[in-house]
Formats: sequence, structure tokens, C-alpha cells
Amino acid sequence: MKEYSEEEYLMLSGIQHYAFCKRQWALIHIENQWSDNIRTIEGNILHEKTHDNSIIEKRGNVIISRGMPIVSRQLGISGICDVVEFHKDVNGVNIFGREELYKVYPVEYKKGKPKTTDVDIMQLTAQAMCLEEMLCCEVEKGYLYYGETRHRETIKINCEYKNKVIDLVKEMHSLFEKKHTPKVRRTKACNACSLKDICLPVLLKKKSVREYILRAIDEEVF
Repeated sequence: MKEYSEEEYLMLSGIQHYAFCKRQWALIHIENQWSDNIRTIEGNILHEKTHDNSIIEKRGNVIISRGMPIVSRQLGISGICDVVEFHKDVNGVNIFGREELYKVYPVEYKKGKPKTTDVDIMQLTAQAMCLEEMLCCEVEKGYLYYGETRHRETIKINCEYKNKVIDLVKEMHSLFEKKHTPKVRRTKACNACSLKDICLPVLLKKKSVREYILRAIDEEVF
């Protein structure tokens, strides 16, 4: 499998953007466009509370690491895990500075409530794949914590999710190399997007200038 150089790494957080909307991802990660709304501000506040990597907690047989940097050379992505939990387990792996063995579980924090799509699962799965590559272990599951419900869901990391992440990342690298921002079909979700005034999804329904001219010529001829 190809290994990417550090200069080629894409942001892991972009996987969620891409899974939600390819155009949104390209506007942010290729064109460097960004605009906040109440949802993004609340989300930033939630993540600030979890990214204090100066603190490592130990609760019984669980070690909690916050704001842990992660990377995958095979996927060509890098990012930060909100929280990684290390659970003491005889079937786990060694971690630096500890004699015991631990199993590894990423925890991703989200502001709202569980989604009907798998966009959050894709981001969590990518984190798990990074941890597997870095720590030479198998990550069996992870957790999605939702601020609105104050509840976390257990997500089993399976081959189906991993293969989907691989396909998404390949597409992302391809678009990034071409510096191409794709058009997309407008949906109800566009109304909640912080980039709607930059993306202008309504204009994507307009015909191109070329189509307009050709249509005008045809009408004049006939």
C-alpha cells in the first residue's frame, strides 16, 4: 500500500466534512474558506474543553489522554483525537511508561445529537485506523459522545467502515491534487451550513453561460 509523505497529509477532521458534503470540504480544505455560525461556535467550545493535552487522567484501570495527535501514513491524514481511553487488559498492547497492557478506544465529542447518517462514524473510524497503525494494535470499538443528549454511543469498528474511509480518503486526495471544488445538488442541509453564503448553493442550479449561449443560438436559428 502507498505511504504518503508528511507534505501530502490531509486533515482527519475533513473526513466528516467530505462525508457530509464534498463541496463544503473543498471550500474549507482547498480554497481555505470558512465562516462560523452558532453550531460551529458551540462545537468549538465543546472541543476546547476536551483538548487540554497537559492533563492525563487515571480512573481505576482506565488512562484518559486528551488532545492526542494521531497520524496515518497509509491514509495520508493527521489530526487530533478528542479523547483516547486506555483500558487495562491482558489482551491489550504496551504503551510508553506503563508495565501493564491496555486496549485502546477513541472517543469523539459532538455538540448535537446522533445523526441519521454515518458521517460521525467515518471520522471515528479514521481515528481508530490511525491508532491501529501508530500503536500496532487492533481497535475494536470507539465512542461518540453527543453534548445535546449527554450520552455516548458505542461504535464497533468493522471492515465495512474502514473500507468506506479508505475510499473517501482516496477521493479527497484526488480532488486536493487537482485543486478541484465540485458542484453538488442542493439539499435541506444547506440551510444549516455555515458556508451557505460562500457556497451559494442556489446558484449551482443555474445553467452555465455556455448552455445559455447555445440555447439562445438554437432559438434564433429556429
